[in-house]
Amino acid sequence: MHRPATLAAVAARAGVSVATASRALSGRGDLAPATRRRVLAAARTLGYRRDPASGGRRPRSAGLLDLVLSGYHNAYSDEVTAGARSAAAAAGYDLVLTEERDDPGDDWPLRIRRRGSAGVVLGLISPTASQLAVLTDAGIPAVLTDPRSESTHGLASVRTTDRDGGSDAAVHLSERGATRFAVVVGTPSYRYGRARREGFLEGVRATRPGAEPAVVKADWSASGAREAVLPLLRGLGRGERLGVFACSDEMAAGVYAAAALARRAIPGDVLVVGFDDVRGARWLTPGLTTVHQPIREMAAAAVAALADAAAGGPLAAKPIVLPTALVVRGST
Repeated sequence: MHRPATLAAVAARAGVSVATASRALSGRGDLAPATRRRVLAAARTLGYRRDPASGGRRPRSAGLLDLVLSGYHNAYSDEVTAGARSAAAAAGYDLVLTEERDDPGDDWPLRIRRRGSAGVVLGLISPTASQLAVLTDAGIPAVLTDPRSESTHGLASVRTTDRDGGSDAAVHLSERGATRFAVVVGTPSYRYGRARREGFLEGVRATRPGAEPAVVKADWSASGAREAVLPLLRGLGRGERLGVFACSDEMAAGVYAAAALARRAIPGDVLVVGFDDVRGARWLTPGLTTVHQPIREMAAAAVAALADAAAGGPLAAKPIVLPTALVVRGST
């Protein structure tokens, strides 16, 4: 007969004391991240399960959901937070804002487990397998919004029609008289960035056969896009009209800055389309034509899915996909 693994066996495998193993598994105490990861890995390998009464699986709070983002100081996170907060309130939950650090030893899953959240929305981050295991072992469901890769570790996800948005941008630039085309793609190359680029290239091929769009790589920032696209704008020939699709509104702002440095007029010489439709898009001069991503609605859909799961319903196996829409302003 198979005997269940003991705490002592976990401690021995991890090379720590029983007391240290107990603190690591319960999320208590000030332990080195490497030690905590080693104990959690040993517990999973041995199939160890803590008695709920001892703190391994804490009873969930009836009224908490967590939103985990890599930062809360940009227009995108403002939209995510607003959508998640409204949906959480409507479902009878309080929303806890948790910031993820770019560090494998970040213990945010343990903090979430300790406070007993009913579910977690993960936005624009790539949690490690060990971080997700903490949530899984505690029975806390999670939903990814805008996952960075196709691999979602089996988690439910919410996303938008990135490829269609890129295609719509290409068709619009073609209709507005662009004679040359360029796409500013973000690095690192995340899933959604690749989909936007591929949709744009497909749209250009469909509307302007034979055209060869320039693919300009930059980090996901205005300054990076400005420096990357500046040589292209300075090399624009007389009578040419360049249609630029930037895979985020922030990078589109960098295209504006590059156009000013190159003394190219928007929309006379350069037509610009962004992606996201955050608040700053309408404040640029001229206003930025952009692909509206339903960021608030995506966050709200993730919260609604978690509220349903907390009530006993299943999380959707297939991604929840909300549509984009082109918003035309002065830049085209």
